Amino acid sequence: MLFSGIIAALTSLLFPIIILLLLLPNACYVVEQQHAVIIERLGKFNRIVSAGFHMKVPVIDRKAATVSLRTMKNGFGIDVKTQDNVTIGLEVSAQYHVSYDMGAGPADSGIYKSYYMLQEPVDQMRDFITDALRSSIPVYTLDEVFAKKDDIAKDVNATVSEQMAAYGFTLVSTLITKIALPTEVENSMNDINAAQRKRAAAQELAEADRIKRVTEATAEAEAMEKAGEGIANQRKAIALGIKDSLEIIQETGVGNDEANQLFMFTQWSEMMTEFARTGKTSTVVLPSDFSQSASMFEQMLAAGKVQNHSKE
Repeated sequence: MLFSGIIAALTSLLFPIIILLLLLPNACYVVEQQHAVIIERLGKFNRIVSAGFHMKVPVIDRKAATVSLRTMKNGFGIDVKTQDNVTIGLEVSAQYHVSYDMGAGPADSGIYKSYYMLQEPVDQMRDFITDALRSSIPVYTLDEVFAKKDDIAKDVNATVSEQMAAYGFTLVSTLITKIALPTEVENSMNDINAAQRKRAAAQELAEADRIKRVTEATAEAEAMEKAGEGIANQRKAIALGIKDSLEIIQETGVGNDEANQLFMFTQWSEMMTEFARTGKTSTVVLPSDFSQSASMFEQMLAAGKVQNHSKE
C-alpha cells in the first residue's frame, strides 16, 4: 500500500513536469535586433515586442508576425510615354522601411499598420509609383525626361510617401536608375549627335583655316611693305651715291656731259665685272681692241641720248 502510494505521488508530480518541459520552449522566444514581433492572444492583437528575450502564454498567445525594421529595396521596370509620343522604359528602384513611429498606441504604430492594414504592401507601393510616373512623364518631352529625371523621381517619392504612410511604411527614396529608348529612336539620337559633332568640327576647321589665311595674308602684306621700304631705301641710297659721285667728279673741273659719260662708263664696267663674277655663263666675249669697246660705249651713250630725246 505504501509503495503504491509513493508511485502515485511521483506520477502526479512527473506529469506536470513533463507538461511544463513540453510547453516551456513554446513560452520563451528571442526577438532579433532591428525586428519586432506582433503577439496575438486567442486570435486578437495583444502587443508588440521589440528585440530581446520574451515569454508568452503557451497555446493562448502566438507570434502572429515578425516584422523587419531594416531598410529594404525593390526594383522594377515600367513603360511610359513622353509628351512627344516616345515610349520609353524606366527602371525604378524604391527604398523603404516600416515606419518607426509608435503613435498614440500600439494600434497606431507603423508596425501594426504594416501587418494589418495591407495584404501586399510591396505590390501596392509599386502600383502607386507606377501610377505616379505614368501621370508625370507625359507632361515632359524626351529630352526633358533625361534632364529632369531626378526632379521627377523626387516628386513621385513625395506623392507616394503620403500614400504609403497610411499603411505604416516610410518611402525613403525613389530613383529612376535607367531610361531605355526604342532602338530606332536611339539610333536617330546617335545620328543627330554625330551630325552636330561633325558640324561643330567643320566650323572649327573652317575657323582655323580662316585664321591661317588671314595670318598668312597679313604676314605677306607686312613682308611686301618691308620689301617696298627696302627697295625705296636702296634706290634712295643709289641716288645719293650717284649725286655724291657726280659732285666729286665735277670738283675736278670736268664738265657735266663728260662727268655723266664717265659715270655711265664706270657703271658699265662695274656691270660687266659683276656679270663675269656672278653670271651663269662661264665666258664673256669682249672686243679685242679697246677702241671697239669705246665704240660700244659711244653706242650706249647714243642710245641713251635718243631715249632722252624721245621722252622730251
